[in-house]
Amino acid sequence: MQNKNIFITGGAGFIANTIIAKLIDKNKITVYDNFLRDTLTDSPFAKHPNINIIKGDVLDALHLKESMKGMDIVVHAAGIAGIDTVIKKPVKTMEVNMIGTANALAAAYANGITDRFIDFSTSEVFGSMAFRSSETDQTVSGSAGEARWTYAVSKLAGEHLAHAYVSQYGMPVVTVRPFNVYGPGQTGEGAIQIFIKRAMKNETIKIDGDGTQIRAWCYVDDFVDCLIRCLNNPNAIGQSFNIGNARAVTTILGLAETVCRVLKSDSKIEHMPPLSADIALRIPSVDKSEELLGFKAQVDLEEGIRRTAKWFQENNMI
Repeated sequence: MQNKNIFITGGAGFIANTIIAKLIDKNKITVYDNFLRDTLTDSPFAKHPNINIIKGDVLDALHLKESMKGMDIVVHAAGIAGIDTVIKKPVKTMEVNMIGTANALAAAYANGITDRFIDFSTSEVFGSMAFRSSETDQTVSGSAGEARWTYAVSKLAGEHLAHAYVSQYGMPVVTVRPFNVYGPGQTGEGAIQIFIKRAMKNETIKIDGDGTQIRAWCYVDDFVDCLIRCLNNPNAIGQSFNIGNARAVTTILGLAETVCRVLKSDSKIEHMPPLSADIALRIPSVDKSEELLGFKAQVDLEEGIRRTAKWFQENNMI
């Protein structure tokens, strides 16, 4: 991909930072973000000649629309995430994830986006038990008022709206459902980055619940590889894709133990009461992305842990 004007909401986030790294040399990228979480400012790309940085909020519909003028591609990565944040700010979660997505889609349609609109959904739409869930499996809304499902429902509503734009207006939308993405630059509440930072300081690693929750962990470079295929491959338009690594599977307790072993840490592991309803099992089926896009995750869990720890150390993030 080259000579494209790419607009990224949530462009200061860690996944966006990896997207920028892959595309910025041959394309022009506009970052639109409120910078509440910021991986961009201290990165090598903040002063790249091909980047344009706009501080803005996806809830500001007019500013978003004006900022998006002249773009070919929109990657809508902005959103509220992290169970701690969702519990503290459920209204903000719903507003940003639903109204923000509605604003981004309306802005893209008004500006005649012709190449692609990438909508970030979530693996949590599959509910508390998701074993090899495919893109056509039934999604789950959960009980009203439960924090975990506040997030999932808000992202699912955005996904439905995105595909309504495909059906009604023929907009070139693709939805991606990330399955536990981690890696260099991650901030906030991601388990792996918290475990790594504590392990590198030999601090106690705290786990919510009994640690038997099972996850499939996807290294960020693999996720972005698949996302770029969604941008380039015409077969992706109108589709939803689970993006994850179905081979990198372990319990949360097993993850903490693996981090300690790989990093040769003396950290102790302590169990804490769960914050909210939890996901017992989350493993994707990734057959669709392999068949339609030729994607297969390459980075195993131990290698991903080593790469992430090295980045945190080299960037004084410990």
